[in-house]
Amino acid sequence: MKLTRLRITGFKSFVDPSEIHIEPGMTGIVGPNGCGKSNLVEAVRWVMGEISHKAMRASGMDDVIFSGSGNRPSRNSAEVALVIDNSERLAPAQFNDTDILEVSRRIEREAGSAYKINSREVRARDVQLLFADASTGAHSPAMVRQGQIGELISAKPRDRRRILEEAAGIAGLHSRRHEAELRLRAAETNLARLDDVVAQLAIQLDGLKRQARQASRYKALSAEIRKTEAILWHLRRKAAKAAIDERQTAVSAAATHADQRTQAAAAAATARTEAANVEQLSRQ
Repeated sequence: MKLTRLRITGFKSFVDPSEIHIEPGMTGIVGPNGCGKSNLVEAVRWVMGEISHKAMRASGMDDVIFSGSGNRPSRNSAEVALVIDNSERLAPAQFNDTDILEVSRRIEREAGSAYKINSREVRARDVQLLFADASTGAHSPAMVRQGQIGELISAKPRDRRRILEEAAGIAGLHSRRHEAELRLRAAETNLARLDDVVAQLAIQLDGLKRQARQASRYKALSAEIRKTEAILWHLRRKAAKAAIDERQTAVSAAATHADQRTQAAAAAATARTEAANVEQLSRQ
């Protein structure tokens, strides 16, 4: 990985936009104590994805923003951009379509920071993997700070192993393996939760099957009841119709009998009248 330029605006003591060209070979910055040499190293570490404010010698990440001086007001944001030569196409696949990569990080007071690669917003993890694949990064031993040489000499075997892994260029693989393990554990957790959900759904399914059987039985019984009620009402109607027909027959018979009696009474009255007339004539 070839770093070509470092652009700083509002980061710590760099209140004005500053651009540092990193030429092939060795580029050195010389100056008295307190001129900001360490701030340059911290700016590089910060844009590479450093998330610890203690590593920035600050009490909070907002402290990396220029806090003002006797004749300069404080700023509300800071930005650091690192330009990388990618002509050999060694960057990860999603960023490997251009010869130049510009990695930038911008922070606003009380609003957090955001990362961009070639003006496209990315995650901090993407930036960290980009530099890890190149055997560097915010925590790489290639980034030497004050007192770090002594720390490397007295480092524990585990820390020395990390240094050797970064030198061998496999730090990015370990980082990806760790991320894959986290995803795998998350997948296992999701599978366990899925098993619980499936078990709960199985219990609910048994209940629904029981309710379905009850509903089917109820439906069959309701249909049988409706059929029986229909037959009952048909029989009642048939019986009522037969009773009505019987009453109508009886009424017709009674009417015929009444007519006959009326005719007989009329004939008797006529006969009595004729008999009376005959008797009266015989007396005369």
